[in-house]
Parts: sequence; C-alpha cells; structure tokens
Amino acid sequence: MNQPNHGGNLAWAAEIAGCPASSLLDFSASINPLGPPSSVINALQAALIQLRNYPDPNYCSLRSHLSNFHDIPGDWILPGNGSAELLTWAGRELANANETILLTPGFADYYRALTAFSAKIKAISFDIFSQNILTQIIPPADYSQTSLLLNNPHNPTGRLFRKSEILPLLDQFSLVVVDEAFMDFLPPEKSESLLGLVEKYPNLIILRSLTKFYSLPGLRLGYAIGHPDYLQRWQAWRDPWPVNILAEAAAIAGIEDHVFQQQTWNWLKSARLQLAESLTQIPGLSPLSGAVNFILVKTNFPSSQLQKQLLINHQLLIRDCLSFPELGDRFFRVAVRTEADHQRLLQGLTEVIKAQT
Repeated sequence: MNQPNHGGNLAWAAEIAGCPASSLLDFSASINPLGPPSSVINALQAALIQLRNYPDPNYCSLRSHLSNFHDIPGDWILPGNGSAELLTWAGRELANANETILLTPGFADYYRALTAFSAKIKAISFDIFSQNILTQIIPPADYSQTSLLLNNPHNPTGRLFRKSEILPLLDQFSLVVVDEAFMDFLPPEKSESLLGLVEKYPNLIILRSLTKFYSLPGLRLGYAIGHPDYLQRWQAWRDPWPVNILAEAAAIAGIEDHVFQQQTWNWLKSARLQLAESLTQIPGLSPLSGAVNFILVKTNFPSSQLQKQLLINHQLLIRDCLSFPELGDRFFRVAVRTEADHQRLLQGLTEVIKAQT
C-alpha cells in the first residue's frame, strides 16, 4: 500500500503495525477528540428515516442555518462534500488566472486541485521560523492577472495570520482563495477569519470545513463562501447532490451546539500548551508555536523512522511530513488530543528515540 499524502490513513498504518485499525491511536489526523457531540449523533439518528428521499439539491435549510450562523446571505454559501471537493472547483477557478501563487510548505491537495486544471503555479517559499508578515513574503507588485491560494491558520505549521496581513493582498490579486479549515478552533475573540469581508471583496472566496471541529471526517462536509457568481458556476460544474442528508443534518446540529463549541475552545488552549511543553522535554524534539489543534515538531531523527517504530512498537500513528517537500524527513505533525492520549504518545516517543541514541 502506497505512502499516503494525508493523515488518518488507518488501513495503511494498520498494515505496518500488524494490528487492527481499531487498535491504533491516531495523532496523524487533526480531529477534535471531544466529538462528535451528542447533538450531532442525535441528529444523525433522527435523519435516518429521510434516507429514502433525495437531498434538496439547493440545500436551502443548510444554507439558511449557515447564513444565520455567519450573518452572510445564503446565496453567498455553497455546501460541499468536504472542503476537498470545493477545493477542486476553487482550483478550476484559480486556473483562469495567468498564474497562481502558493506559499510553501503547503497542503499537498492544493497542487492536486491546481494541476488538475493545468494552472500555472508559482511557489513562494515560506520560512516557518520567520516572523515576516505576509506582505513581506509577497511584496507589492502587479498581480492583477494573478490569483492567490493560501490557508489560515497555516497547515502544517499552525501559524495564524492576522486579517491585517491578508487585507492588502485582496487589493492586489484578481482572486484570493483562503482555506480556513482550522479557523473554527479559534474562539470568536481570537479568530482572524475573513468571513466578514466577503461581501466587500467579490474577489475573495473562503473555504471552511465542518468535519475537523465536529469530529466527522468520515461524513465529509464543508462549504465555500464567496460571490454568488462564482458559487453558481461551481454548482453547475459538479455532480448533483454532493452533500447527503445525514451530512446536512449533522452540520445543522453542530453549528447550533454552542455548548460543544465553548467546551472545545476551553479544552484546546491548555491541552495544546501541555503537549507542546512536554514535547520540548524529549531530547531532539523542538515543537513550533501555533494556534490550532496540531503541532509541527522538528526532530533530529528521521520522522519516517519514528513513525514506523511508533506504529510497530506502540500502535501510535504520527504524521510524517514527506508530503511537504520543504520539510522532508526532519519534521512530523501530531494532533492535540486528550491528556491520557498525550501520555501514551510521549512515552512512545521517549522509548523510540532512546533506542535510536
């Protein structure tokens, strides 16, 4: 089985570990360990009877709930089969420009979406240890025929760019697509989302995911927010009914569960800090600071070997960074999980690293 480009490939990992996938503790996929919330489970159970019907092809109810949730008109919202599906149509849209700028290291799916439509890509290296602001990384220039695709918070570093850093870029580029798949993990007072700017900037499109925050990666649900002209075109490009009835019910229940949202925000801050501080105590590991539910770790040891040994000896799966060529085999990424899970990871890493020194 080939090396995966994404985290969460338990079938691949179980083959290496020689155990059932259910025996693995997965730190490779950055999924909220507190979910799925009971409100979503209840909504899924209640929606089972509706499986005999086709979904509403326009997703009027879901769009209405998302409209109220974000205070954005419903026709500026397009639900999709995970943000990955919407990234595909964003790639087709971005390919209309003379070239598209990407910050690297970056999510491998960005290349997949752009190359699928023969987009011309200009990669700009991003020093993950630098404190340079985006406008220094992307200096002012004539980008009127150029598009920009970036994510915030940044994957794989977890860095949060400020709105004030991105705002000047909206006046420079013909189209700016911002992947905010992890922005939900920031409480409203800490969020740097650009959602409030989409109606002011018709060249801005935002992609959001509901599967990570609500722990529903197997259900597949995301949405795009942007000018209706773009979204109507994307709707015409894709297959009918990309969002199933269960995913729609889960999304509506999730965004209305304010107790679960607050619970997640309260948990994450201390859990992330605890894990990062503990990782620094292991010789040869240097975690980067970040804002969301995963941590990028620099290692003095080949991450692919750490990953293999953790699987075989401890049934632990971490995310190597081989799919990020700029990072290679000297970085790995781990999700923030529960304290008990952290202790198991830290013990496994300590034993594996001790065996290599």
